[in-house]
Amino acid sequence: MTAATGLEPTRSDPGPPPQAPRSVPSARRVRLRRAALPWLFLAPALLLFLYFKYLPMAKGISLSFYKVQPFLGDQWVGLDNYTRILDEESFRRALGHTAVYAVAQTAGAMLVGFALALLLEGRARHLWFVRSAAFLPVVAAVAVVAEVWRLLYFPGHEGMLNSLLSWFGSDAQRFLDDPDQALGWVIVVGIWKNAPYDMMIVLAGLASIDRQLYESAALDGAGLWQRLRHVTLPALRPVVTILLTLAAIRGMRVFTEVYILTGGGPAGSTDVLMTRIYDLGFRANDLGFASACSVVLFLLTLVLTGGVTWYRRRKELS
Repeated sequence: MTAATGLEPTRSDPGPPPQAPRSVPSARRVRLRRAALPWLFLAPALLLFLYFKYLPMAKGISLSFYKVQPFLGDQWVGLDNYTRILDEESFRRALGHTAVYAVAQTAGAMLVGFALALLLEGRARHLWFVRSAAFLPVVAAVAVVAEVWRLLYFPGHEGMLNSLLSWFGSDAQRFLDDPDQALGWVIVVGIWKNAPYDMMIVLAGLASIDRQLYESAALDGAGLWQRLRHVTLPALRPVVTILLTLAAIRGMRVFTEVYILTGGGPAGSTDVLMTRIYDLGFRANDLGFASACSVVLFLLTLVLTGGVTWYRRRKELS
């Protein structure tokens, strides 16, 4: 029949050939991939930190238990280097100078930075230039800043500051050559250098305050000081905590300014922990004891930072 009619029987379309089922990745594998991706991008930086920071840190901790003798072999002394710290008069004196510097520089920089932030806070177009000019001491190299101030503090009559003081009938000051005043003048440099940094952080905090709070306080009859006390300062509490933490670390680890301005002198009146550690390690070649002092400084910084963080969280929960 089919041959006679010339028609072929119809066949149903079989469709595409069947494919093997794809393996669906498990949810656990997907989570692992997502968790590993950030670490993959962080790996180069972590390797650099490991090689240039954490390994030297571990080596310094290990050296603190030895009497380092480069050509004779290191000698294990246990905790003797740490017990020497308690008996070292110069270390205790440097610790006191560091505490005074950290407290005074932190308080001074925060007060000056807060005052500058209040003066430069606003949306006027010309303020960006003034803020940039005020921020220049922060971006300038610390060594350059210290060298400029060392020239300003020149104790002779031809020094710049002494020339300015002579206009008011003042005698020439010794500045950094006076053991009773040298630390105070070094603190002035620290305040001048770090106050603009605090200013920028306070400005960021001021920008986040709701302006309606000021308007409501003004309608209730609050004056400028009352608005500052009851609106601005409570809103800036997290900012103040951050500034305290950063300034405390900065004050405890100060080195460049002191080293260039005075080198720890005169008569050790400006000797701080970092300059003491430098002298012990690179001038007295007592690397074991210097490493122990560095570990103590690290622990002090860690305790101070942890204490400020604990206080902040306690205040937030209360």
